[in-house]
Amino acid sequence: MSHRARKRFGQNFLVDRAVIQRIIEAVNPTEQDLVIEIGPGQGALTAPLSETGAELIALEIDRDLARTLEARFEGYTCTRIVQGDALETDFGAVSGGRPYRLVGNLPYNISTPLIFHVLESGQAALDMHFTLQKEVVDRLAAAPGGKDYGRLGIMCQNRCEVTPLFTIGREAFSPVPRVESAFVRLKPRPQPISGAPLAATLDRVVRQAFSQRRKTLRNSLSGLLDPTALAALGIDPGLRAEQLTLDEFIRLARLIKQGHDE
Repeated sequence: MSHRARKRFGQNFLVDRAVIQRIIEAVNPTEQDLVIEIGPGQGALTAPLSETGAELIALEIDRDLARTLEARFEGYTCTRIVQGDALETDFGAVSGGRPYRLVGNLPYNISTPLIFHVLESGQAALDMHFTLQKEVVDRLAAAPGGKDYGRLGIMCQNRCEVTPLFTIGREAFSPVPRVESAFVRLKPRPQPISGAPLAATLDRVVRQAFSQRRKTLRNSLSGLLDPTALAALGIDPGLRAEQLTLDEFIRLARLIKQGHDE
C-alpha cells in the first residue's frame, strides 16, 4: 500500500513482520471475540487479525486510508472498516453493546486521552492491547518512588491491571519515529480500586499533589488537607507525592470527600 505518512495524524506504520506476529500472539483473538482496531493504517495488523476468525471493526481517522482499506477488505465478511476519530467514538455504540476488545498502534499524541476516554465510557473494553511510546508505558506501570511515577500511572492503575509486554525498536516502523515503543496490556477492573464514587476526588488530590512535584505534601496539598490531617492518617507531611502508594492516595481522597459530604 502506497501512502505518505501524515504528521497531523501521528502516522508511523508498523512494518516489522516479527513484531506483528508477536502482537497477534499476545492478543490471541478467538472466533468468539469482537475486536476493534484503532488506527489500522496500512493494514499491517488488520490482515492477520482478520485471519483469526474474530469479528473485526477497524477504526481509521484518515479518509484516504479508510477508503483504501475498504477496498482491500471488501470480501472479508467479518471485517468492517469505519472512518472516524477514536477520541470522539462511542465504542459501546460501535460494538452494538457487545463486549469488545481494543487493539491499536496508537499515535503518541492521543494515547493518554484515548485510554481515559475508553475507561470513562459507559461500556469499557474487556481489555486493551496498545503499542505506545515506551515512556508512556513506563509511566502507566510505574511504582512509587521513581521518576516515572505520577498521575497517569496512579489513575490508570486505579482502573486497570497494567501489564507491559515487550519493547519495540524504532526500526519496526516507517517512517522511523524518534523514540522507542512498547506493547502493553490494560485490563479494566470491574470497579476502580477506589470505588467509582471516589474516583473524581482521587483525581483531584493526585492532580494537585503532582502539580508541584518537588514540594512536600505539606505544601502541595495546602488548601485540601492540613499537616495534622495527614499525620492522623499515618502519612508524613514531609513526604513528596511520588512516595505515596495508590492506597494512601485513596485514603487522602476519602478523607477529603467525607469532609465535603458532612
